[in-house]
Amino acid sequence: MPRTAAILLAAGSSTRMAGAVADKILAPLAGRPVFAHSAAAFAASGVADFYVVVYRDQRQMLTLSAHTPTPCVLVKGGVERQDSVAAALAALPPDIAYVFIHDCARPLVSPEQLVALHKIVVREHAVVLAHRVTDTIKKHRSDARLRTLERERLWAMETPQVFSRDLLDRAYARVAKKKLRITDDAQAVEALDHPIALLENTSPNPKLTTPGDLAYLEFLLARTSEAAPASA
Repeated sequence: MPRTAAILLAAGSSTRMAGAVADKILAPLAGRPVFAHSAAAFAASGVADFYVVVYRDQRQMLTLSAHTPTPCVLVKGGVERQDSVAAALAALPPDIAYVFIHDCARPLVSPEQLVALHKIVVREHAVVLAHRVTDTIKKHRSDARLRTLERERLWAMETPQVFSRDLLDRAYARVAKKKLRITDDAQAVEALDHPIALLENTSPNPKLTTPGDLAYLEFLLARTSEAAPASA
């Protein structure tokens, strides 16, 4: 039976938190660290047979290890996000066939979404959680003119992003060889000209980036908790 791993990224610098918290991944959110929400969703979903947690420093590692599902290994992050992912890929057992990559600064991912992503990756080999862009987006050209992009074709990428192990290994090998800079894993796979499926997310899955995001995440979690009994 093909096995699946989850790479949980927690090594971000938190610079845009402007000192409001020392480490956004460890910041308290609804009574537990931000990281614990993502870890709990993965554990509840049952999609992963193995975990790699990418940490920032020794203090963070000790806290993360108390909330990480097992079996797992902890890997120190690199300078850039892509360096952290590459280090995590190198730590995977050889029998892993599919890989989830999740930025744990997005604590609202649900077990149901994880299960849906897993089903799609087995069929398509590449899938990303994403939402439709609702704003009008314009490109500012070098001649100071604006060009309106076709909104119906625009999607905002989220995580998790999920790929077959072979595809991901080939994509990151090309990133290293060409010395490319990428902002997400889908961009690495795009360079291989491989199709990527999208799972539309109709629920908020914001990334914790600035101090104000913590209050918004608290609000969303409270709203989800209040709605849960009614939907049961």
